[in-house]
Amino acid sequence: MTHSNSCVRTLGVDLASAAKKTGVCVLAWDMGFARVETLEVGADDPEIVALQRHCDATGIDAPFGWPEPFRTFLARGNGAYLPDWTEDYRDQMRFRRTDHSVKQVINRWPLSVSSDLIAVPAMRCAGLLARLGVEDFSGDGRVFEVYPAAALYRWKLMDRGYKGAKGEARRALLVDELLSRAPWLRVDQGDVDRMNASDDAFDALICALVARAASLGLTDGPPSHDRELACQEGWIHLPAVDSLERLGEGG
Repeated sequence: MTHSNSCVRTLGVDLASAAKKTGVCVLAWDMGFARVETLEVGADDPEIVALQRHCDATGIDAPFGWPEPFRTFLARGNGAYLPDWTEDYRDQMRFRRTDHSVKQVINRWPLSVSSDLIAVPAMRCAGLLARLGVEDFSGDGRVFEVYPAAALYRWKLMDRGYKGAKGEARRALLVDELLSRAPWLRVDQGDVDRMNASDDAFDALICALVARAASLGLTDGPPSHDRELACQEGWIHLPAVDSLERLGEGG
């Protein structure tokens, strides 16, 4: 595919533990519009790295790091010097600072990177971030951690029940609602069909939209007092409530 140099591109990656479930989306932004250049499911790491080279900002749906208390726990190698087991300490081991921040916004926990299956995509993500040269996991201006369901919540769109074969009908409604809210977004019928058939494709598009919001400063980055910790643990960039409409105005 030939790329024009006049527009900005954002890459969205719905990262799974295996390539066959990994969705990628490239959006080209120019003259107040965004068009889908790439939307597919089945991306391996070399393909993601190749796509990222041509993009200005990337949003990846996977945890970028682990809770610092959990990392300390693993480094010790035994429980001899651990604090007493309390609910508070349990949650420190399970959730990052950004997870606590997201819970305050959407009123539910993101999946725990230390104790849920999301840990497997996170392992893959660690290698991918190294290949992309990312050292600051809080959002280095090029690559951002994103969370599609939380973005949908922020944008007041349907954020539950759209996954998998059972959610296909709801997902089709969600795709229609998104496109009606974002008339500046150009998606051909083939890509609409891909999103209706696959939540991985749909989430990849949302990741690409949030990447654009992050690059324009329209997401919640880490507060100054959490900045150092976020560099190690990662930080989920939640888009501003009004950012979906503002993306078509270039921010």
